Amino acid sequence: MSNVFKNIAVTGVSGAIGKAFVNNLALIDAVEIINVFSRTKQNFHSEKVFDHLINYKKENEIQEAADFSSKKNTLDLVIVANGILHDDRIFPEKKISDITEEKLRELFFINTIIPSIIAKHFIPKMSRNSKSVFAFMSARVGSIADNKLGGWYSYRSSKAALNMMIKNLSIEVERKNKNAILVGLHPGTVNSNLSKPFQNSVPEKKLFTPDQSVNYLLKVLFNLKIEDTGKIFAWDGSEILP
Repeated sequence: MSNVFKNIAVTGVSGAIGKAFVNNLALIDAVEIINVFSRTKQNFHSEKVFDHLINYKKENEIQEAADFSSKKNTLDLVIVANGILHDDRIFPEKKISDITEEKLRELFFINTIIPSIIAKHFIPKMSRNSKSVFAFMSARVGSIADNKLGGWYSYRSSKAALNMMIKNLSIEVERKNKNAILVGLHPGTVNSNLSKPFQNSVPEKKLFTPDQSVNYLLKVLFNLKIEDTGKIFAWDGSEILP
């Protein structure tokens, strides 16, 4: 099943999940090339991995990344691992009064707009002759149907918007490339800088290392069917409703 993915591109590889995807994919014999992109220099110890700097605020650099990644062969797998929950300036809102324009702008730009522009340029480079997969890192909290707790306004809304974008893109792509599958992935709670402030309430067995999470997600990716396009899947393969 892994022989589907030979030419791969991964964006957002400075984060824990992006890194783990690259390292684990590089171990698969059938994988030939992995072009990876981030804002800062990364060090991957594999001859298959080619590391590139990118400024996601410049659309021409995203277009160049897509052109370069598909120069010799069309793409079999694209993973968009870009995302933000908090940083030293922004923290998830607990109440309405915590909402600010800055938070909304920042999280929508990183969680929704950047992945959408990446999709714009990378989707046309996907293989048409065999199954190809375009996977976006989403989140269960982006599900409107699953929202029982509220809060986290900017993050929830930006991921819900991403999920709509995935569905929308999949409808158009289905008409143009019958072998392409577009999905969102929920990695579970991963032991990373992103989740550190929120780990106290997570059961021990449900706090994954990046490698654990990625190995679960790779099983999901390898087993996708054409009819799965446009859907959001959790790490255990279960579908997350919008």
